[in-house]
Amino acid sequence: MKQRITYVVTDPDSFNPEQIEVQKGSEGKGDTYVLTRVKAAKEHRITLGLDELAQAPIDIEVLRKWHELHVRWAPETPNAAVAPFTSRVSPGLHIFYTPSTELKSPDLCLDVRSIFGSANKHFKCTTSNETAISMPMLSERFTMSTALQYYSPFSGNDWSASKIAGWLQDMTGEKSTPSYVDIDYDAISQAVVCTAVWSDSPSRIGWTDQFTASDEESTMEIGVLSHEPNPDPEDIQFGGFLTVLGRDDKPKPTRFQTPTRHYPLLTSSPFNPKTNPRLSPLTYRASLNRPTGLHPTLTLTLPVAHLTAPSPSCKLHTHLTLPSALFIDKHQFNDPLFLASHHLTALRSIAGATDLEAPDWVVPEWGSAALFELSHPEEEEEDAEERPHTPATGRGADWNISIPLHLRYQPATSASHAPVQLPWPVVFWACRADEGEKHALNPFDRRHLGYEALFGPKTRFMHVRPAGEAAMLVETIDVPVLDTRKAGWVEGGTVAVVVVAFVGLCWVLFGRVGRAKKEREGVKKTQ
Repeated sequence: MKQRITYVVTDPDSFNPEQIEVQKGSEGKGDTYVLTRVKAAKEHRITLGLDELAQAPIDIEVLRKWHELHVRWAPETPNAAVAPFTSRVSPGLHIFYTPSTELKSPDLCLDVRSIFGSANKHFKCTTSNETAISMPMLSERFTMSTALQYYSPFSGNDWSASKIAGWLQDMTGEKSTPSYVDIDYDAISQAVVCTAVWSDSPSRIGWTDQFTASDEESTMEIGVLSHEPNPDPEDIQFGGFLTVLGRDDKPKPTRFQTPTRHYPLLTSSPFNPKTNPRLSPLTYRASLNRPTGLHPTLTLTLPVAHLTAPSPSCKLHTHLTLPSALFIDKHQFNDPLFLASHHLTALRSIAGATDLEAPDWVVPEWGSAALFELSHPEEEEEDAEERPHTPATGRGADWNISIPLHLRYQPATSASHAPVQLPWPVVFWACRADEGEKHALNPFDRRHLGYEALFGPKTRFMHVRPAGEAAMLVETIDVPVLDTRKAGWVEGGTVAVVVVAFVGLCWVLFGRVGRAKKEREGVKKTQ
């Protein structure tokens, strides 16, 4: 087993090397690493070989079903992402996988329920062949693509009750909920890598941790790093201290520089290699227009004052993850005037459940995923200049982007309304990077997030943060449904209406026949 614990100090001036100490272990005991009151983001990565899976809640027979398996979980509560942990997915449980060619039809649903909790009501999963959706990709040879995707709106409470959360808590010793958790396996490496990230310490005084080398076969690498100025605007440079328990007597100074695929969005000030760049104040809010009705509209709100493209090659995008209760009518987005009225440029990709008429209970897929390219004030001002008769867009306080959605009919329940949850989408700038092919060298970059395969390998993603005042990154819609508690009145009323209508129809028909017969008899008597 190998563990890598990395602390990225948010304020280098508040950190002192004296806060790090390595205590030599006595005979038969390993060294102990002590870290005191360090204010930093934290990543804890655990690598297990297949022969070490007895320590984890994932069975080796489960993994042998898949050529690739990548699990991504993010809570519904917002967090302040710190570089290099800036990449995002929508709240919930995302699973990207490619089945093994040795098995004809392995079932993901049983494995998901066994690992993450069989009693969870959010698991819409019958068989993986029916429930999963095919992943759209730029190229079948693109290494960051898997074949299938599954999603479930998995909350923080659901995560805390799962087996994997309990195991992770035992391994890391940390009880607070992580900012995100990744689990990766592929048949080539024959290893399981579990990564948990906390964007901040659970207390104001910072992290106070200690780690002890368990045995000679296990490796524990610990680093305390901070951002440093760097000569290349596409790179991230770190400096700090690194130790390997059991091998190093004391932390050793270190410095390294690496290109990154997921980069924090920075201010538009000129690049200065002698100073640390500042984070951009640009954030976004997601909301639903009220009342929602059966055709809700998702609105993304960004402040115009900070909505500036980082470079001319950058395009603003959003990636939506929609549960099966919601869907997008892709035919709406073929009209340029319709797109312009909603501040959209194009619907770049959509996959999953797109049937326009089917109710939710007959849709086998978990839902759908869509990628939109968004317009912004700079682009519309350029378009207005090219069209002399069109006035330029004014730079107001907010820039609202609206995406029309549609609700499916929900199954009957013992309530008058059923909640439908819509996770906030991910918003980012997709930019062309000169060093794109070298991104695999970055030890902190994430892959398999659901949208990288829709871009070329030389794309750099600069993520827009959710607004800090947001309490939850999930919107809830109360959908009216048939209340089974009152269904008896509905059935009785329906039968009564049908009977009355039938009697009335018979009365009219037979009444007309009787009147016609009397009229004929009257005519005969007259004659």
